[in-house]
Amino acid sequence: MKHLLRNFLFLSITLLLAPPIFGQTTGKIIGVIADENTEKKLENAQVFIENTKYTTHSDSLGRYSLSLPIGEYTVVAILDGYRQAIHHQVRVSSGNDRMLSIYLSPQESLKEVSLDEVIIGQSQDVRATDMITPLSVQKLTSQEIRSNPGGNFDVSKVVQSLPGVGLSNGLGERNDIIIRGGAPNENVYYLDGIEIPVLNHFQTQGSSGGAQGILNLAFIDELKLSSSAFDARYNDALSSTFVIRQREGNPSRLNGNLRVSMTESALTLEGPLAANTTFLASARKSYTGALFKMIDLPIRPKYSDFQYKVTHRFNAKTTLSAIGIGAVDNFNFAEPKNATPENQYILRSNPYIKQWTYTAGFILNREIANGYMNFALSRNVFHTDIDKFEDQQKVEEKRTMQVASSEIENKFRFDISQFIGGWRLTGGVSLQQVSYSGYVFNRIRNAIYDKEGNLESPEQHIQFDSKISFWKYGIFAQGAKRFFDDKLLVSGGVRTDMNTFTNSGRDITKQLSPRLSLSYSVAPRWNINASAGLYYKTPIYTALGYKDSLGSFINQDMEYTQAKHGVLGAEFIPKSSLRFTFEGFYKKYDHYPISGRTGVSMANQGTQYGSVGSERIHTNGQGEAYGVELFTQMKMTKNLFYTLSYSYVVSKFSGADGKLVASSWDNRHLLSGMAGYRLPRNWEIGGKFRFAGGNPYTPFDMAASQQNYLLLGQGIADVEALNTLRLDNYSQLDIRVDKTFHYKKSSVNFYLDLQNVLMHKNESNPSFTFERNQDNTDFITTDGQPIQQDGSNGIPVLLKNKTGRPIPSLGVIVEF
Repeated sequence: MKHLLRNFLFLSITLLLAPPIFGQTTGKIIGVIADENTEKKLENAQVFIENTKYTTHSDSLGRYSLSLPIGEYTVVAILDGYRQAIHHQVRVSSGNDRMLSIYLSPQESLKEVSLDEVIIGQSQDVRATDMITPLSVQKLTSQEIRSNPGGNFDVSKVVQSLPGVGLSNGLGERNDIIIRGGAPNENVYYLDGIEIPVLNHFQTQGSSGGAQGILNLAFIDELKLSSSAFDARYNDALSSTFVIRQREGNPSRLNGNLRVSMTESALTLEGPLAANTTFLASARKSYTGALFKMIDLPIRPKYSDFQYKVTHRFNAKTTLSAIGIGAVDNFNFAEPKNATPENQYILRSNPYIKQWTYTAGFILNREIANGYMNFALSRNVFHTDIDKFEDQQKVEEKRTMQVASSEIENKFRFDISQFIGGWRLTGGVSLQQVSYSGYVFNRIRNAIYDKEGNLESPEQHIQFDSKISFWKYGIFAQGAKRFFDDKLLVSGGVRTDMNTFTNSGRDITKQLSPRLSLSYSVAPRWNINASAGLYYKTPIYTALGYKDSLGSFINQDMEYTQAKHGVLGAEFIPKSSLRFTFEGFYKKYDHYPISGRTGVSMANQGTQYGSVGSERIHTNGQGEAYGVELFTQMKMTKNLFYTLSYSYVVSKFSGADGKLVASSWDNRHLLSGMAGYRLPRNWEIGGKFRFAGGNPYTPFDMAASQQNYLLLGQGIADVEALNTLRLDNYSQLDIRVDKTFHYKKSSVNFYLDLQNVLMHKNESNPSFTFERNQDNTDFITTDGQPIQQDGSNGIPVLLKNKTGRPIPSLGVIVEF
């Protein structure tokens, strides 16, 4: 491993300093142009490059192609009766063809738009273009995700720099996405219209976070994050929806890319399979375990994943796509050579984890008069094995936790959309068959005795083996129309969700969720936006599958979690490449899950590795989150792009006592700025700075922690003082440098991504342990005798967790 790393560094530096072999080279932009509302392919649309002579028109199937010198361009598409579409920062490479799908929005007034009338620098129409969610929306292209410093090609990490997105812990190491003060499991993710329940490696069961994203950036055409005013077709969203549109494979030729870095390798291939059939496929494997062994860390994570998309066009009106994504994870440990108290704590406190997951499905799209129909059929499986032992001794009598569970969902959704009389109308149904099976054993506490040796409370543990199967179903409708010469956009929808397992799940009115959005153009470049809505989320399967000591499913009385949203904002767009937004929001939660054991809101859980929810849960909790967001974004039009956002977010939830207290992601202040600059000779440099107020955290119950540390390997929180302390503020500066070499039919990109350049020491929650001897081989005790099982002769110590080391990532991407 050392020789491989040394050779890789030497080769990278040598090629970075080498001159390009070829001079002027060319690449291609290819794609299709379609109506945004009906998805009808548009013929004779004009596509051209800003400030150049390059132009073309789409054919009868909406296809277009442009050959250009390498570089980054602004692409414009126009057609009579449609608003112009502008795509900034479109990169053309000599390696892969750039696939770019363009969607045009109809113009109500049907004013003719010609090339001579288009003024790119001064957008002609800055009114809301998204007829479903005209506010609380951020969109990212694949190029913006790729060039994000510190993002490391991980979608989940990139979105953490958007407004309203908070930290899940003081170090910002995990991929938990905290939107406007909501818990990480309040978000839903859709890939080409199919839900992906698992988006990360080493995902927390019952939540949505993890250590590393699964999605391959090379597949992504566009990502749309909506933090309110959700499309009615998406269920179970309380804080956000992530709608990810994948591109199709190259219909002209076989090409691909190979990405190799210090932690992983990934191969992507694409091209035609047959007439009217294309494919995209990728596989990735990590070697983080070997890297962590080399630098003497006690954790040994390994993962691999795959992704594919196959698209077949039966005719001009009917398309079938097959998509799939999956991962295999293995989280192990090993005794480091340099034993430190921190390393020993990691070994004792974390479980062994093995996971595998996949989502696979088919989407049939059929064009109809003034609209289209979608049929989506999919299956997703998430299997988890968790083992934890006292002092990492893998013997049965030392086991403190064992989880073996599987979640399976088979889903069908039908929706139909039509554009009639200026109205965009959408409706449909969804049906899911759910299976959950789980064996859970968890020792929570030792037996507790008083000073005289009398038993105060017996050992607390959870143990059950369950299997459930039930149906979930929903109905939804959405409508939108522009009024007053396109100045006012009104969008409204309603859905209801039911299930056959919970006591109240069959009531069609119980989860009725209406939503309404308004956008009004008060001036040529100003929009005022507002929305209100009521949203629901199904209880998590780990909770529904929980059995008490009598073998009863006692959580069938759980209610759907409810969130009411209210948002008011303004948008100023002085030109197509520059955008300013301001929004204020308020979220009110009801029927929020509360732990029956601790009385603490489940809104504070979901960021630890392992599993949550396998216990008695009550749904009488409440919560609120409110704040303001300011955001500005400048797309790259010449050599510079930047974003800047500030958010003030307050997040509070109640436990069994009914009192609202700060949640674990009540950061209050969130500041993020990012900029990139394109230099001559295919050099690029970018930087990202992020600041967040300190996360609240809970002190330890020192007596209970001392009695149970040897059993649990960690301390026990004092829930009577929930989140009364705060970590230090978080800040981090990341820098990224890219150099690309272009050849006749390939390109090579070298990059250096350096996180935490300023070496700021960020803090995470302290750890409870016992004092150890100088060589960290054993505990020091008060009486010089071996440590007692109840920890009575141990010496409690709180380890301050602060780290400020820079994290480099050096890699190469070869396109061919």
